[in-house]
Amino acid sequence: MANGFASFHKTTATLLVLLFAVTVSQACDPSPTTASGWRAPQGPFCSGQLIFEDNFDYLDRSVWEHENTVGGGGNNEFQWYSGSDRNSYIKDGRLVLRPTLTADEFGEEFLSSGTINLWEQDDFNRCTDHPDWAEQIMGCYRQGSPEYILNPVRSARLRTHNSFGFKFGKLEIRAKLPAGDWIWPALWLMPKEDYYGTWPRSGEIDLMESRGNRELWQGDRNIGVKQASSCLHFGPSWDYRHYLCNSDTREGLYYFFHNYQLIWTEYVIQFAINDQVYHTITPYEGFWKLGGFSYNPWEGATLMAPFDKEFHLLLNVAVGGDYFPDDAWNPHPKPWYYGQSTAMTSFWNARGDWYSTWGEEAAMEIEHVRVWAL
Repeated sequence: MANGFASFHKTTATLLVLLFAVTVSQACDPSPTTASGWRAPQGPFCSGQLIFEDNFDYLDRSVWEHENTVGGGGNNEFQWYSGSDRNSYIKDGRLVLRPTLTADEFGEEFLSSGTINLWEQDDFNRCTDHPDWAEQIMGCYRQGSPEYILNPVRSARLRTHNSFGFKFGKLEIRAKLPAGDWIWPALWLMPKEDYYGTWPRSGEIDLMESRGNRELWQGDRNIGVKQASSCLHFGPSWDYRHYLCNSDTREGLYYFFHNYQLIWTEYVIQFAINDQVYHTITPYEGFWKLGGFSYNPWEGATLMAPFDKEFHLLLNVAVGGDYFPDDAWNPHPKPWYYGQSTAMTSFWNARGDWYSTWGEEAAMEIEHVRVWAL
């Protein structure tokens, strides 16, 4: 009798658990979002579920891998990315990414006579570039000379390549942008894997890019710190590619925090600031048509290809490089020109002009990073 009573209650408990699971399942609107990496929760996900969050109570370097490279990101930038806590740190519950002068750490003579060999560093400072790519852009080894100085600025680029990536969802990064001549902040995403091939075949999503110059004008447009831009980059190869960009102009990007947002679905990609959408991209016939290519490099994939695979997050502050046009007006003229082999030397020689514009406002500050399932 006692055994029968226990069996009855065990069966009843099992039925209640199953009933609860069915109820929860019915209450959950399934999401097409996927995520991977050791920091990602187990899917499948419910619509609206928070799947990644960092409020920067501390800097978790296992989540945010620091890149180490002097290669200039393939855009001829002037910074040396490192894991130094002078360039990335937590202050007042915010992640701070601040560019500093290389000469302040290593001396000015180092720029013209020193050697940077990131292959010989410890694991924390070892070069993070792929060897083939590093060879192309001199990303891991450089020798300075009076004509071709070493990277005059140190800065930081952080990524979640191993810890977190996602496909489809809503991303929000709350940030205050840096101000200072020739500073280039970016919040962006790259593929977790080169599923369709190397850049730009597998795509690039730029959530936010800006220029730190307070008074950088191209015609009647301020293209400096009053402008934030978003872009998609894609195409069959580096010399046969397309980009779709749009910009939002507003005051206060460098002295107020704003929410930079990406809404990425199976059918459309949207960019917004503070819930105001300013850039919508819909690939009605596929991105190969949108890009005007003569053939479809993503044949057999979805219409969203290459933006139908998981991407990871990147946060960085660059300095100089190809993002600054030669034909723009600045109170202190741009000290280098596009394609100049000695650009870093010219930039450094003009430091009396640009460095005076940096100050405390030269850092990007980030309050939080959040990702929700669709």
